[in-house]
Amino acid sequence: MRLSAWYTLRKFVYNNLHDDEYETKFSRAINFLLIFLIIGNVVAVLLESINDIYKLYKVYFDAFENISIVVFTVEYILRFWSIAEKDPFVPEWKQRWHYVTSGAAIIDLLAILPAYLNFFVHIDLRFLRILRLLRLLKLTRYFVSLQILLRVIEREKGSFQAVIFILLIMIVMAAAGIYVVESRIQPEVFSSIPASMWWAVVTLTTVGYGDVTPITPLGRFLGALITILGVGLAALPAGILANGLANELEQRKQQLELKFRDLLASCEIDIIDDEEKIDDIRREVGLSSEQTRDIILQLIHERKEEALQREKNKYCFCPNCGHKLPE
Repeated sequence: MRLSAWYTLRKFVYNNLHDDEYETKFSRAINFLLIFLIIGNVVAVLLESINDIYKLYKVYFDAFENISIVVFTVEYILRFWSIAEKDPFVPEWKQRWHYVTSGAAIIDLLAILPAYLNFFVHIDLRFLRILRLLRLLKLTRYFVSLQILLRVIEREKGSFQAVIFILLIMIVMAAAGIYVVESRIQPEVFSSIPASMWWAVVTLTTVGYGDVTPITPLGRFLGALITILGVGLAALPAGILANGLANELEQRKQQLELKFRDLLASCEIDIIDDEEKIDDIRREVGLSSEQTRDIILQLIHERKEEALQREKNKYCFCPNCGHKLPE
């Protein structure tokens, strides 16, 4: 009996913390609480950097930090414990190991680890505040748009690596070129290839601070050429990301539409009269009202076409012998 209650409790915790499709008032309340704490922690870090405010409300800031640490620690432990319910056919230790090494779990650990390290090793308060900003990454679990962005980056990582590799080659070549051209005229600025890399990075990324500039005609020509190349090179990551996002959103839209159609078919809903039920399914799937309306109109059109085809087929066969009539 006790063992059964233990597994029931673990399943309950798993549903509320891990299962995205499990949605109740209690699970929504937990998510809202965690989101509030995450955003509250970020706001607190920003305000604590203002010394006058921090000194005046230090007690409240410290209390809020302690409460947050307790809640995030309990959340991490419960997630670690309940993840074993994900797949009954996989050993519990293996599921927990996969969870601990996952990106989401690492973010959760980084959100609480600095506070505990501070007990053993003194950490500069300013550095500790910056580490606390890592809690902002926990929001990726609660917002679909952030999850989509991370999936796109993961999927296109090969393209990003290629762009970074090309950028590094360009930086080295640009630094070497400007060093050869300008080192004799400006030895204090372009004293070596590594020292010239600052100018190469600023020029290739088209930032152009203006603190380091070539003065020889050949150096200026090289700078102009690198700037033009940098415009195209800097646009590559944005283009890769935009294309990946477009593909991901289109795939997601198709998946949601298929799921919506399946739910409509399984529930045997009247797509014309049962507006309330359709709206419930729409919210469950995550479609917008416009997407739902387009799907409904398409379904109505498809059903009309099917009805016309069935009606047409009735008159294509002889009612006496059953053979198909000539067209």
